[in-house]
Amino acid sequence: MWDRVPLGIFTRDLAMDLGTTNTLIYQKGRGIVLNEASVIALEEADETKVYAVGKEAK
Repeated sequence: MWDRVPLGIFTRDLAMDLGTTNTLIYQKGRGIVLNEASVIALEEADETKVYAVGKEAK
């Protein structure tokens, strides 16, 4: 998921929408660069271990 977000350029040109259904990241000049489901799957035996995030967690 984060490999599609251009890291290292966090400026005032980025906006995040942490919605209940989807998480969006908007970059000025490029538009929406990330649109992922706001879902995280945890390992049942160890709820501190993240199993999947976004579409993969659905």
